[in-house]
Amino acid sequence: MYPENTPHVPAQRAVEVHHPTPYPPATVTPAPLVPVQPNTVPAVASIVLPDGRVVTGYAINPAQPEPAAPKPAVSRTAVNVALGGVGFLAVCGGLILLTSFIAALTAFITQLIILAAVIFGGWIAVQLFSATGHRDGGTTVNIRKAVIKRNHFHG
Repeated sequence: MYPENTPHVPAQRAVEVHHPTPYPPATVTPAPLVPVQPNTVPAVASIVLPDGRVVTGYAINPAQPEPAAPKPAVSRTAVNVALGGVGFLAVCGGLILLTSFIAALTAFITQLIILAAVIFGGWIAVQLFSATGHRDGGTTVNIRKAVIKRNHFHG
């Protein structure tokens, strides 16, 4: 598009390539670690590199995973189901007792009603068939012949 001599074309530059010089592997043995007491500052360790530099730092112990909490022998769900079953059985037993109590109370009230009917019926029978000599059930009225003589009532 552009001719080569135009100012719009960037100038070609020489490319410089840098290759890093690798260090030989470190053969220096690290300083021995001193056991550290808990709650104290750990000892400082120093390492001398092959080029003469000294690297200093604290020794870091690898992180220990926290011990897992022991699992119970029986799961919580199984315990809850078992407790629910025990509660259900207790309720069923109570319901059986309750129904037995209601049935007994019903029979007792029925017997009381029958006893009251028998006693009341007997009392009515005694009233109807008492020894009065009148079995017609009507009202008896005695009427006498009244004699009236000279403004005097003789009964």
